[in-house]
Amino acid sequence: MSTEATNQPPAATSAAASQAKSTGVVSIAILCSRLLGLVRDRLLGNLFGSSWGGLFIVAFRTPNMLRDLFAEGALSTAFVTTFSKKIKTEGDEAAWQLGRKMATLSAVFMTGLSIAGILLAPFIIRWLNPGWKLEDGTPNLENYRIATNLAQVMYPFIAIVSLTALVMGMLNAKRIFFVPSVASAFFNLGSICGGLGLAWWFDPGFPMHLSEKGLVCFAAGTLIGGLCQLVVQLPSLRKVGFRFRPDFQWNDPGVKEVLRLMWPSLIAAGGTQVNVFLNTIFASYTPGHEQAALWLGNAQRLMQLPLGLFGVATATVTLPALARAATNGINAEFRGILASGLRQVIFLALPSAIGLAVLAYPIVSLIYEGGRFHAADTLATAAALQAFAFGLVFYSGIKIVQPAFYAIDKRFLPMFVSIVSIVVNLVLNYTTVFILHLGHTALAWGTGIGLCINFIILYFAMRKYAAGLEDGRLLATLGKLAVAVAALGAVCWASSHAFMPHWTDHRFPMKMLLVFGTIALGGAAYFGSCMALKVPEAAAFASILRRRLGK
Repeated sequence: MSTEATNQPPAATSAAASQAKSTGVVSIAILCSRLLGLVRDRLLGNLFGSSWGGLFIVAFRTPNMLRDLFAEGALSTAFVTTFSKKIKTEGDEAAWQLGRKMATLSAVFMTGLSIAGILLAPFIIRWLNPGWKLEDGTPNLENYRIATNLAQVMYPFIAIVSLTALVMGMLNAKRIFFVPSVASAFFNLGSICGGLGLAWWFDPGFPMHLSEKGLVCFAAGTLIGGLCQLVVQLPSLRKVGFRFRPDFQWNDPGVKEVLRLMWPSLIAAGGTQVNVFLNTIFASYTPGHEQAALWLGNAQRLMQLPLGLFGVATATVTLPALARAATNGINAEFRGILASGLRQVIFLALPSAIGLAVLAYPIVSLIYEGGRFHAADTLATAAALQAFAFGLVFYSGIKIVQPAFYAIDKRFLPMFVSIVSIVVNLVLNYTTVFILHLGHTALAWGTGIGLCINFIILYFAMRKYAAGLEDGRLLATLGKLAVAVAALGAVCWASSHAFMPHWTDHRFPMKMLLVFGTIALGGAAYFGSCMALKVPEAAAFASILRRRLGK
């Protein structure tokens, strides 16, 4: 055992255990949300096919981007950092005052932004999809019209999600993690039930012959889901002491601090979202056109399942702890929390990335194929998933390291790094689509490479600021995980090659048994190897499971 590992004080060990436990709770909540998200995407593809489904993905791109930026990005990061410090230095009431001011500001500003989005939707849709053309080279006006109508229905979602992000931030700062995380499940549940209910009510062809009217109903379901996600958190917020009333006194040091942290965070956290936008633009020029948007969107959803479970869950727990620790400067506590979070997320995300890459085709086929989502769509989505899997570990690491810069008030560096990744992605996309004439899969690889560059720069920059990130423990963990991942990959590869040649001959129950059986065997091989190699994160994970199962 290394000296670094043995010299950890009891307080640090206890904090790491608490951090792991909270991460486990958040992961369970996010799992519910992500699984329901897969159900929603499957319904979209099966009911409407890859063409109309792609139009829906494109129309939801801007509202969904703002959800990622605010719920898991800039607003959340800046607000939680400031709110957590205010609780520690000035007490709860001062923090609640800040919450009321920010909620009022967000409601006013984002409502205006929603209205602007509705008015500008025709131009935004055309700008994002310049390659939608018919065989004779003329613009595909029907695609533009449908996507514009869908976007105009969904733009009010932006105002709802900004308030949701603030509520989530306040609860996380008060160490309440489960309710805000499981609230995302209510978004997907509300979207599914609301969309299907409206389609059943307004579309005469539901469910066998859905029309454009049914697609619009599905879009309206996102608003119902957004309201469900917000409302389900309000009782918990009231329980911890928050009482909302409009407060227009925005000339406040706390508000200024949030905005000061937020705008560079917006650019930094928006790097990945800008790359998604770039993918949408370039995908319209690939052979798939609007279908490519659905293929990339579905693949990204599958990547986001482990990302949400491990990357977002760990970041949700780590950020408030980092903000509190940073009030005393960059010390051993700060380094320990950040390094522990990074090791946790690598331990969990690495096997997920390998599993998704090796089992991409059977996983996509099992989850999405059926109805109007055909075998060709499965192949196209699986190819993109393999590329996205490459960037999964780096994306998860960014979720941990990037917010740490705001906790220590180094807010501009992540912004510049994000700009670099955007430029890299832009160059790669242009080269692969217009020079090499490759398809949508190349766009996914460009995203993965951009994430890799982003993480590496951020990691070494933070390592310099923090005077190390328990590097010896990290390297030792990576060496052991390489052995465990090899065992996992061997199991997945052997299983895949055993049943893949006869995959189409199997019925759905057998396909499910094969996929989940392979995942279980691979997970057992990975976890067993980690336990045999005495990886500390595996021991912490096993301890949490024993406590949960023992209850």
